[in-house]
Amino acid sequence: MFKLLSSSNPSIHIIHENQEWTEPLFQKLRDLDLPYEDWDMSHSIIDISAEPPKGVFYNRMSASSHTRGNRFAPETTVGLLAWLDSYNRHIINGRSALNLEISKLVQYASLKIVGLEVPSTVAVSQKEDIINGYNIISGHHIITKHNRAGKGLGVQLLKSKEAVIEYVNGDEYSESIDGITLVQKYIKPLDNTITRVEFIGGEFIYAVKVDTSDGFELCPADACEIGEDFCPIDTNRNTFEIDLDFEKTDIGKHTIPKMKQLMKNEGIEVAAFEFVCDEDLKPYFYDINTNTNYNRDAEKRANVSAMDTLARYLQNSFHQVVGIN
Repeated sequence: MFKLLSSSNPSIHIIHENQEWTEPLFQKLRDLDLPYEDWDMSHSIIDISAEPPKGVFYNRMSASSHTRGNRFAPETTVGLLAWLDSYNRHIINGRSALNLEISKLVQYASLKIVGLEVPSTVAVSQKEDIINGYNIISGHHIITKHNRAGKGLGVQLLKSKEAVIEYVNGDEYSESIDGITLVQKYIKPLDNTITRVEFIGGEFIYAVKVDTSDGFELCPADACEIGEDFCPIDTNRNTFEIDLDFEKTDIGKHTIPKMKQLMKNEGIEVAAFEFVCDEDLKPYFYDINTNTNYNRDAEKRANVSAMDTLARYLQNSFHQVVGIN
């Protein structure tokens, strides 16, 4: 449980709701002998009449919190971040980042502004309107997805109107926690892979090629590899493969500056962008994750650690705030 202690010494405050995902970062901060506070928003007590403690505040709130029983953690975090803003505290991934995290509609508008292509998408608030959404995206296979999801939850590939009707009226249908379902033109992944591009401090770290052959619920966190209920893993191949040279490719040269501009526009410092290429190698962006996780097995093969980079970024930010050279 997170309980506000306004007399705390300056620290790095980690705002989150998932201990499994956050513990690897805590370990890196301990390795660097940095003071940190665990602000777990799954159970919080916040005295907003008090002054917040000093230090750096890193927001790692997740859109999928409701899948872990933490339905209102994002809403509570919105208020927490506003309270911190009112005292001019240094926040990494503030309210704008959280707005993006919990709404793909907000993400797509931001992607369009910087010229990154998004698949044709229709948003509906009633499940029967999914059929109308399919009609609007006429002549194409579609994917349905939750506007507020995470881990690819609620994603369904539907290849005909009959399949859409069966899904809407069947037991497989699941409603988005925010009541908004997206109906999206299906872009068949080239070689059954999608790409996830990681940034820390607004700078490119690496890209990850993700094999989607086993399905859509593909979270790179190590905790997600515990069982097939989270992220399907085929032991005969590597689901995640890191590409350190993505920024040198034609797609990287074209898209990385636009991703950086989006982060600047939205005041985001840590994020991951996901896109899929069609058969003509045209990239379509469909997700921005501001609560990014890293796969240690893939990183070990590539001899890189984004969590190390993140911890040192937090260290530098903390030292600037408290005046340590």
